[in-house]
Amino acid sequence: MKTLSSYLFAKRLLALSLAAPLLGHAAVEYNKWVAVEAPASTGAACGNGSLYHYFVNRAPNTKKTLVYFEGGGACWNQTACLGKGKFSEVATNPEGVPSNYLSQLNLAAFGMISPMIWRDSILTKTVTQSWNIVYVPYCTGDAHAGNAVNVYKDVDATKPLTYFHRGHTNAKEVARWVSQNVPTDELLVSGFSAGGVGASANYIVMRNAINPAKSSLLSDAGPLFPTPQSGARDKYPSLPLHNQIRSSWGFDRPEGILTEGLAQYPGAEAIRTNIGALNGELAKIFPQDRFGFTNMQQDGVFSTFSYRLFYPEIASISDTKKREAAYNQLWMKDINNLTGALQQSPNVGYYIPFFRPLIKSHTLTTLDYAGTAIEDAGYKSVETFIQNTLDRSAKPIRAVEKDHFWDFLRPVDGIQWLVYLVQDLFV
Repeated sequence: MKTLSSYLFAKRLLALSLAAPLLGHAAVEYNKWVAVEAPASTGAACGNGSLYHYFVNRAPNTKKTLVYFEGGGACWNQTACLGKGKFSEVATNPEGVPSNYLSQLNLAAFGMISPMIWRDSILTKTVTQSWNIVYVPYCTGDAHAGNAVNVYKDVDATKPLTYFHRGHTNAKEVARWVSQNVPTDELLVSGFSAGGVGASANYIVMRNAINPAKSSLLSDAGPLFPTPQSGARDKYPSLPLHNQIRSSWGFDRPEGILTEGLAQYPGAEAIRTNIGALNGELAKIFPQDRFGFTNMQQDGVFSTFSYRLFYPEIASISDTKKREAAYNQLWMKDINNLTGALQQSPNVGYYIPFFRPLIKSHTLTTLDYAGTAIEDAGYKSVETFIQNTLDRSAKPIRAVEKDHFWDFLRPVDGIQWLVYLVQDLFV
């Protein structure tokens, strides 16, 4: 009898010890998007001041985590911050991000915007589909990089708009939460368009808070081009844009992203006068990490956003093809400046195909990977580059497609064709 009692006591003690780590915590849900609300006390907020939500989708038996920043438009005036205009030219999610964001029709496309976060993609299989995934929505109009509260009244002074550019603040809260709730040995920080900017801008925050054994960056179609303030815009076409956003979004304010970065890494002095220098400085700060940058040579979305308001002589060209060609000339100057700078860092790669019809050749990791091959270099899709960025046994891929003809004749899948038919309505 005593032996039986001892056995039952030991069994109960074992059960309690196994359950102990779960006491006081909600049961973990796998392969399901779960909303996380950032406490207002952290300062995290959407542009309209509403509470900020982000989302986690855990996978069993892994300590690999992808933090993926959402793309969209940006703003520094009243109209654009209210979201009035084409999707690519105004702030995304001007009404905020609700807790059921991933069950609504919006930019996230029910969590299917990219094969990187869509576990059961019927279009493309990719390495991160078996990882823990954290989706960082975009609702601050600042490419996830701002920390400023501005009052805009340039359109209607009687109805001033108080706008919270809190993208960097939101990212810091996401990083803190992930570090405490998602055990991570390997980290990939990524994002598309404005989210690609956000991935680069917040890499230090994510990397240091989560502190994985292995970490990488993949910025898709959100380039931080070299823009030394001592330079001229005819050589550095994105210089006027960078001067605008660093002022409007508070980069140089006491809690701004550049000020914080320099306080932590004073040796990165180059970023004080050149936002694009961040690419190389990250590679120096984290020499054991791998950094990858993808862009399309014919990107008609980011190029228009970058130059439209700053080059009125081009914006006024009535012929669409001539106007887009003029923007592309500036874009290719910036692309060449970027690849030249990235070549200085041994742990950095880049992958720059010529053209695909989807969203005016903007982004490589959205919807699917069709049309992202660089055939003249032997790469079948951007998936090869993603794998290479995560790998440490091979040198970083550095590829710029030289063939400027056959991409236009490449077969287009049905879904891309449908998007192509309507994309002029929203980009």
